[in-house]
Amino acid sequence: MTTPPVPTAPASPEVTEIERALTRITYLSTRARQHDRLMALAGVPLDRAAVALLRQVADSEPLRPGELAQRLGVEASHVTRTVQQLQKSGYVTRVPDPDDRRAQRIELTEAGRKAVGSVRDAGARGMQMALSDWSTDELQQLATLFHRMVDDFLKYSIDEEGEPEAVTRAGTA
Repeated sequence: MTTPPVPTAPASPEVTEIERALTRITYLSTRARQHDRLMALAGVPLDRAAVALLRQVADSEPLRPGELAQRLGVEASHVTRTVQQLQKSGYVTRVPDPDDRRAQRIELTEAGRKAVGSVRDAGARGMQMALSDWSTDELQQLATLFHRMVDDFLKYSIDEEGEPEAVTRAGTA
């Protein structure tokens, strides 16, 4: 596969504004205080790394720790520590890899599914409040455009080998 071209011209004012808005919302949504508030609403005592890992496992089939690390863009040792924490808390379990009995995959337990559901529900309620003045048409348009943007980002993202990543909207390879 070929590498997407690197833009040489400056970004348009519209793209610059989109980048600024994404930077702002990313900052706002990843602040420690925001995370703590979300966890309190969800009734789930997890740190950001644990929530990210649980969400990834919930959105895919059981994965090996190395695959989780790759998808999350972190070192394998971070995943190992987080999985151990989540396993002790009863949110994940290790299951044999059907393709290689020597390897293990990480799978959500019932408590893990409930925790992810609670976090997602609390996040959606907060988003519903923030967007309460938006019309249904505006919300549908925003959702459509966000999915399109994510799909385009994924289409042009590059992995370590310089090949475009084959990731679908659902986040699975």
